[in-house]
Amino acid sequence: MSVMLTAVECGSLSKASRKLGLPLATVSRKVSDLESHLKADLLVRSSKGLELTAAGRSYVTAAKIILEQLNEAERAAAGEYTEPKGDLVVTAPTMFGRLHLLPVVMTFLSAFPEVSIELMLTDRITHFLDDQVDVALRIGDLPDSSLIATRLGTIRRVTCASPAYLVARTPPTAPEDLASHEVISFDSVSAQSTWRYWSEGNEVAVSFRSRLSVSTIDAAIDAGLAGAGIIRAMSYQVADFVRGGVLQLVLEPFEPAPRPVHLIYDKQNRLPLKLRAFVDFVVPRLRDRLIATAL
Repeated sequence: MSVMLTAVECGSLSKASRKLGLPLATVSRKVSDLESHLKADLLVRSSKGLELTAAGRSYVTAAKIILEQLNEAERAAAGEYTEPKGDLVVTAPTMFGRLHLLPVVMTFLSAFPEVSIELMLTDRITHFLDDQVDVALRIGDLPDSSLIATRLGTIRRVTCASPAYLVARTPPTAPEDLASHEVISFDSVSAQSTWRYWSEGNEVAVSFRSRLSVSTIDAAIDAGLAGAGIIRAMSYQVADFVRGGVLQLVLEPFEPAPRPVHLIYDKQNRLPLKLRAFVDFVVPRLRDRLIATAL
């Protein structure tokens, strides 16, 4: 069942063999053996990859439930409900994770020596099942789901530039003024960028062509510090620079509503103690860090 589910999640037998660390022939044989045992075709192999048959879709749905029950039994037998122990996979946005979650995680590991953590720092959206994630930190509004979400606070999206740049140019007093400024964006310099603000309860979309486009927020901040133009970032990303006076906020009255920050995890009948201990430990500390870095 595990090999079958991995093949379906990966989309090919070869990718499943690499993920499982098994020879391709072994993976293929196990899937074939399963189909022979069930006397039914579960997968259709095509140029697009693996596709489930009707019987395959029903089987995969049932197999996920069965394997989760098996994992639950193994966690209970291993003592995960009697003391915090075992592995956790935690994910967060790259820069927030590095600045705020990583220090808290290191303190947690010192307090709970029987727990190990794989910290995935990525700006792509991870999926609990596909990426085998236990806990995720998300910035922004959450879609409706069965996941448990604990609110940590909010983060502003701010616009800023170096004092030297603002001295040399008339600071923008309305979003429309950005059209006459040097703006550092994350889009191609050949494409039109759009930043959205709010004015008197209405959204204001400002389009412009940036002269400098970068692929990471770190690079944008570096360029802003060097006086290359106006940047837009999450408040936690530039809080130290604003407090230190090397970046200055502009267009504050037009900022969109602050974005919520949540810690989310999957709903289970019983939370393993490692997960409960992690949530209880990091939530108050991350709330304090968000308050301390608020602008």
